[in-house]
Amino acid sequence: MIDFKNKGLIKLSAINTKEGEKVVQDILINNEQTIAAFQSMRDHLIFTNKRIISVNVQGITGRKVDYTSIPYKKIQAYSIETAGALDIDAEIDIIISGLGTIRFELAGSTNIKEICAKISEEIL
Repeated sequence: MIDFKNKGLIKLSAINTKEGEKVVQDILINNEQTIAAFQSMRDHLIFTNKRIISVNVQGITGRKVDYTSIPYKKIQAYSIETAGALDIDAEIDIIISGLGTIRFELAGSTNIKEICAKISEEIL
């Protein structure tokens, strides 16, 4: 679970953007496109061209789902840590107006700079 109130940390693995888009297709608006998608167990993190969507599957059956939408315009600042030789995970800290700091740990060979470039386009 991504716990925004307690600055949750969750490790996420990249998945195909089309697969990620299927998870949130019912809440996407016109002209909204998925630019990156990640998964951890049953939960997902989707970056679109307009916002970040956290999908938290709850309960034993998984029928109850919590969607949290973070518009890029609410992001005040962010920092990234790229993957290295020994630490192969990339991290992004996002500071959101009214929520505080959220950290996402992205496993593997995620192109974190590409994601941050898109966020920068929207917040600057």
